[in-house]
Amino acid sequence: MHSLPITVIMEKQMEEDDDLILATEGSDELVEEVKFTVDKGQSAIRIDKFIQAHLGNNVSRTKIQTAAGAGNISVNGKPVKSNYKIRPLDEVVLLLPKHEQNYDLVAENIPLDIVYEDDDVIVINKAPEMVVHPGLGNYRGTLINAVLWHFNNLPKSKEEFRPGLVHRLDKGTSGLIVLGKTDHALSHLAKQFFQRTTKRKYLALVWGSMENDEGTVEGHIGRHSRERMQFEVFPDGDFGKHAITHYTVVERLNYVTLVECKLETGRTHQIRVHMKYIGHTLFNDARYGGNRILKGTVYSKYKQFIENCFELLPRQALHAATLGFVHPVTGKEMFFESPLPPDFKAVVDKWKKYWISPNVEE
Repeated sequence: MHSLPITVIMEKQMEEDDDLILATEGSDELVEEVKFTVDKGQSAIRIDKFIQAHLGNNVSRTKIQTAAGAGNISVNGKPVKSNYKIRPLDEVVLLLPKHEQNYDLVAENIPLDIVYEDDDVIVINKAPEMVVHPGLGNYRGTLINAVLWHFNNLPKSKEEFRPGLVHRLDKGTSGLIVLGKTDHALSHLAKQFFQRTTKRKYLALVWGSMENDEGTVEGHIGRHSRERMQFEVFPDGDFGKHAITHYTVVERLNYVTLVECKLETGRTHQIRVHMKYIGHTLFNDARYGGNRILKGTVYSKYKQFIENCFELLPRQALHAATLGFVHPVTGKEMFFESPLPPDFKAVVDKWKKYWISPNVEE
């Protein structure tokens, strides 16, 4: 095999998601991106062999094939499978989870909204804009830092810096999250999340008027071929992971709709991606283009109304409203509800006012 030296650019990136921590793969928040251009004299070989030859012992072929199966290897902006034959001057991008085990977890006196706690579990109503656990760019001020102040000796999760966690929420998503306080509780909860027996519903404010009062969105979700910090739907199922979201309209508010979403799977950014896929991007979801006017009038006062809403709710309009699970020790079914937080409620109320008397804003 003929090859010339290549330049490898590694970028450490971070994303937030609500995927499972223990029960599924592909939920790592630390990502290493490797980019390179295939040289002019390169012969046509499988891309998994090519990447391994150039990265050597830094990554196994199995790991490369897993990345390809998840849609995390792209060539010239499009995801490819591991048997793709490379061509001269191909632009290759490889994304792999980069595990960091050297975080110095520090307990911090940060207020927590504790909904329920006993010797085995703790349920917390996560505040908007709070990162769940330490990661690149967020070593302090996370929910885990706050929980460690509240009590010691959390059981270790898959990664050292995620003690007690079996699931998580995006930074901008508010609402309910459960942690296990013992190894037994952690394992028991992880199994429930893996088997999808937990009961979780989200409230989301989306752009546009939903055509139907209820429905189901089904489509594989994988990393976006160009915008690598986003995810997208692959309707043919060739890439990504199977994902199903059920939705029900709660209230129609003119140019936006309040919907309840129930997850049948727990993929990264699932609700945000599925809602965009059906043409109803989450309100003020900057990562997916919801932070601009997608529906409405051309009046300047309407534009100012939207800007005011964005100021009130400076994040995606998504809230984990309900959480149900079986207690890992007592076997009792536990169920918790969280009302809309003030910023979300303020925007919904503002839209209700606009819906009833639009001239007030225009």
